[in-house]
Amino acid sequence: MKEFVEYIVKNLVDNPDKVQINEVGGTHTLIIELSVEKSDIGKIIGKKGKTINAIRTLLMSVASRNGIRVNLEILEETPKEAPKAE
Repeated sequence: MKEFVEYIVKNLVDNPDKVQINEVGGTHTLIIELSVEKSDIGKIIGKKGKTINAIRTLLMSVASRNGIRVNLEILEETPKEAPKAE
C-alpha cells in the first residue's frame, strides 16, 4: 500500500524527494500518513478535494481486495514556535 501511494504522489508533486509516507497498522485498519512539501499540498488535494478523493478511492479499492480498511491522512507541517514577546 505504501509503495502504491508513494508512486501516485511522487508523480503529482514538484518535490518528490520531500514526500514522506508512514504506515500505522492496526488489526483491520491501516492508516497511511502522507507528508509533502508545503507548496505541494494543493496539488495533492486538488480543486474541491477531487485529487485526494480519487487517490483515496483507488486506495480503498486496492485495500478491499486484500480484506483491510485504509485511511489516508495528509499531515500538515507542525507550526514553528513564534518568538516570545518580552
